[in-house]
Amino acid sequence: MPKAKVMTNIYEIANKLRAESKQLPINRIELEDALNTLIHRVLFPICDQEKSREKKLYYFYSVLVENISALLDREKAEDIVDRFICQLPEIQEQLYDEASVYYENDPAAKSIEEVILTYPGFFAQVVYRISHEFYKMDTPIVPRLFSEYAHSKVGVDINPGAEIGKAFYIDHGTGIVIGETTIIGDNVKIYQGVTLGALFITKGLSNEKRHPTIEDNVVIYAGATILGGKTVVGHDTIIGGNSWLTKSVVPYSLVQQNAEIRIHNTLKTGDNVLDFSI
Repeated sequence: MPKAKVMTNIYEIANKLRAESKQLPINRIELEDALNTLIHRVLFPICDQEKSREKKLYYFYSVLVENISALLDREKAEDIVDRFICQLPEIQEQLYDEASVYYENDPAAKSIEEVILTYPGFFAQVVYRISHEFYKMDTPIVPRLFSEYAHSKVGVDINPGAEIGKAFYIDHGTGIVIGETTIIGDNVKIYQGVTLGALFITKGLSNEKRHPTIEDNVVIYAGATILGGKTVVGHDTIIGGNSWLTKSVVPYSLVQQNAEIRIHNTLKTGDNVLDFSI
């Protein structure tokens, strides 16, 4: 088939798909740009050499109002964004405190600025704090859009509905999943690959608590999976790596997954083979 004919067919298919598709009433790219502006140029002005903080905050405000107005009426949209702006000083103070927690807990961190600029777990945490405020105000689509943006950027999936306390710390971050009805207390540390999820999923559980509760001062090591809305991890507990937990544990527990590891010496030095279990 001639190249011109192929191109014509592609354009026809593309035009048909556009005509038949349902157009979203919001501009995702614009909202993501506004979110980045808020984070890097308003909350953490160390990331931006320019000093027009007010101008950038107004840009965020106007983009959010316009897009939320497409989902709700204008007055409601303005009220939501106004209330969020009023919360910004408190959010900013909490995030700087949490950046300090990262710096104090990670020997590799050379400065708080390094944490703010480069740490994926901290970026996901910042977006969560923002999206959670909009979630609490029953804002449609926008909170989840923000959280999925962070998910796509750094591989950390925190549902905006989760309730997370102060001094939260995510080490490395990749592969972490925190479900919508998760409750996390203060001073909790989570390592890569942790899942705080539902024990089973049906649509009828939409309004039920499906995800676990993690009390204060808990450490959850890499690869651990904790499931179920009735599962409570008591305060000051340590969850070992690769643990699978579907039942509650009392405070001051140490949870470990028993595993057998087989190690074979493959060096060809004769018939002697090292074979032992741990």
